[in-house]
Amino acid sequence: MDERIKAYETKMSKSYDSLLKDFGTIRAGRANPHVLDKITVDYYGTPTPLQQVGNITVPEARMLVIQPWEKKLIKEIEKAIMVSDIGINPSNDGSCIRLVFPELTEDRRKELAKDVKKKGEGAKVAVRNIRRDANDAFKKLKGSDVSEDEIKELEDEIQKLTDKYIKEIDKAVEVKSKEIMTV
Repeated sequence: MDERIKAYETKMSKSYDSLLKDFGTIRAGRANPHVLDKITVDYYGTPTPLQQVGNITVPEARMLVIQPWEKKLIKEIEKAIMVSDIGINPSNDGSCIRLVFPELTEDRRKELAKDVKKKGEGAKVAVRNIRRDANDAFKKLKGSDVSEDEIKELEDEIQKLTDKYIKEIDKAVEVKSKEIMTV
């Protein structure tokens, strides 16, 4: 593959990976520790990711248990979960925090599926913007020692890459939507 194309493929790949990471934070009725990825806890005045202040386990299909390494962090963790947008109330038993994931209602499932599609569209727009940037860069090569045929080849290659990543994004959206909609 041409070096000029590799940089743009890396950017497209990062857009796709970012989408998959976003999908991991969307809860689909089962307990998934990744829904806590964006939550930070005030740890001695420093915002620290929740995963770094305690152990997160999944004892049952719809329950997460957070065991902080320091007992005094329980209140901070509980507060951080309450102010986050995951929509689950933590229950604190003094030594650990339990998060019980309720069954998703049909309306909530549809809402989440719409959100998944919206994030997918955002990722497609990002990939298309990368294609546009690449094509602009290739057009600027016209005056230099690069032939028009070579520029056309580069544009065709970047289009193939774009199509590949758009297809991957569509597949990921479909899989995640199906996961959300099945009970």
